Amino acid sequence: MVPRHHIRSALRTSRAQSTTSSLPPRPTRTLHTASVTSATQRRKFSIKTGTLLPPSRNSLISKAAWISSRYNSSAPSSSDTPTDRYNQLVERGLLKKDPHQLEIVALLQELHDRLRSYNPPPILEPPTSTQSMFGRFFGSKPTTSSAVDPIDIPQGLYLYGDVGTGKSMLMDLFYDTLPPNITRKRRIHFHAFMIDVHKRIQAVKNKLGAVADPIPPVARDLANEGIVLCFDEFQVTDIADAMILRRLMESLLEFGVVFVMTSNRHPDDLYKNGIQRESFVPCINLIKERLAVTDLNSGTDYRRMLKAMSKVYYSPLDRETSQEMDKLFTAIAEGEEIVRGRKLSVWGRDVVVPESTSKVAKFKFSELCGGPRSAADYLEITKNFPTIFVTDIPKMGLYQKDLARRFITFIDACYESKTKVFASSEVPIFKIFSDEGELDKKEMSDHIRHMMDDLGLDATKIGTTSLFSGDEELFAFARAVSRLTQMGTKAWAETAGQQD
Repeated sequence: MVPRHHIRSALRTSRAQSTTSSLPPRPTRTLHTASVTSATQRRKFSIKTGTLLPPSRNSLISKAAWISSRYNSSAPSSSDTPTDRYNQLVERGLLKKDPHQLEIVALLQELHDRLRSYNPPPILEPPTSTQSMFGRFFGSKPTTSSAVDPIDIPQGLYLYGDVGTGKSMLMDLFYDTLPPNITRKRRIHFHAFMIDVHKRIQAVKNKLGAVADPIPPVARDLANEGIVLCFDEFQVTDIADAMILRRLMESLLEFGVVFVMTSNRHPDDLYKNGIQRESFVPCINLIKERLAVTDLNSGTDYRRMLKAMSKVYYSPLDRETSQEMDKLFTAIAEGEEIVRGRKLSVWGRDVVVPESTSKVAKFKFSELCGGPRSAADYLEITKNFPTIFVTDIPKMGLYQKDLARRFITFIDACYESKTKVFASSEVPIFKIFSDEGELDKKEMSDHIRHMMDDLGLDATKIGTTSLFSGDEELFAFARAVSRLTQMGTKAWAETAGQQD
């Protein structure tokens, strides 16, 4: 196992802390034709020339899934590039050199090079009512933005692939080596970004009235905060998000914003079977037109190349397990007074934390997932506590579907926040979503079988489930199992749960 200080020194390499934008309540281009690559064709798009690069051979992906420069936010020196950083990690034995990954790094390098000379225009304030009236009187158009010729904007990237293909690691590698002239930048999980957007929209409506169009001022503020926006886990499952995304992206592009996104889905599969999906199709077309769409799948899952498991999951729910969890909680609390009923404020509501200190919180599963909970609630919890204990997790069948969804949302929040989780459950943690009575693999749905094949799992390890029927639910299930596996490794235990 690679010592933690080696990883951190490799990722930081003596760089100063950067000034990056973050969510106010944080839990914190280009009209080139996009090229779409497939798992079989695997041809890559050249951002500079607009041509397809030669196909590469299939290869194994790096053994170090958990190596991610999200662990720090250091600003790069002028000589630091995605290629340099990748080669450094390979030389130090933290990554295994991989031809397919190198092609993706080459795309990130091309975008990096274009950003070096990118000089985004100033973002002008909207005209006052007097200026607008004066302009209308003389027949001139008011200038409400510094709209950029799309040809002058570096084309962004849309990287998609199955769970465990290294999307987040590559995103972090790119973000942490952005050129020094890019001082306005933001990397954020897409779910958290949309929570922030909805808050901003509501604030604009409160200020200007319900009839006002909130998208332009919200886009202007976002562009002021980040001319490069990096979205991790881009997905659309909510009709409210689907209805505003196209106009929001159009406005951000007009301000010269460059997007880099990762997703589990090809753009054509976003919001599939969603309500009023036809209204979202223009956003899909915009993504394919303005971003280079690239497939990350190379046949190997990072997270399957696991380190030895750390002891963070306990089952069954017996006296011995309860005593072990209590001992661990007391040890991590380190003598601090335990506060009971601490309240966190989320959108004007109180989220009650049953037991906590300044660094660790403890919930029964029923307290964490038994009642109505939103992603914002879980993001706020993980923002405040680097270590979280969850006890008494039941096995969830068809009648506990809402509980399962909430727990998956909680796991996603913990993963993104690098939170250390200790859990006790009725059955082994990987089987909590399985139905009563396990089935043979041949009796499973094709969806479940393919998900398990991609993750390198089998029915004897996680059981089978009919809890999740829709495509988005199945992706969430697969991601949760994969993340629980990674969060149970010693590598995760050594790096997670660190307070900023």
